[in-house]
Amino acid sequence: MKLSPGELVDLGICPTCFNRETGGALYGSNADKLLYQDEDIECFFVGNPRAPGHMCISTVKHYHDMSEAPDIVNEKIVRFAKRFMGILCQVYGCERVYLCTMCDGPNNHYHIQLIPRYPQEKRGSGNFVKPRKAYVFDKEKFDTVRNLIAQYAREM
Repeated sequence: MKLSPGELVDLGICPTCFNRETGGALYGSNADKLLYQDEDIECFFVGNPRAPGHMCISTVKHYHDMSEAPDIVNEKIVRFAKRFMGILCQVYGCERVYLCTMCDGPNNHYHIQLIPRYPQEKRGSGNFVKPRKAYVFDKEKFDTVRNLIAQYAREM
């Protein structure tokens, strides 16, 4: 029997943790999306992005939202988000990158999303709800983003 993310939440199970603990049973493998991971965070491209370069920074340990996570983890997320914003503009040619978090629901997993806005797109909050599209793997861009963030992590 396969349950949806919403059904798992209704059962008191975090879909993100469930996916991690079952080797990708819910969302599948994210090997072609994972950019960086350490003991605190994982950074990856979103499987159903609102724009090319749309990515997520998630805590490895389950927290419901930012208020529950230790300050050191929140600080790391902000530092990585800031660096990724510059990298995404450089690699994808976007004009801005919006940062948002919406951990809604009793068992949601704390994460932030970085959503690029391109020069031809209107400014504003409508970018947070752009239609989602299928993820398209771009090896050159993926490798460039991954290498730049690995370099940043080594310098920290």
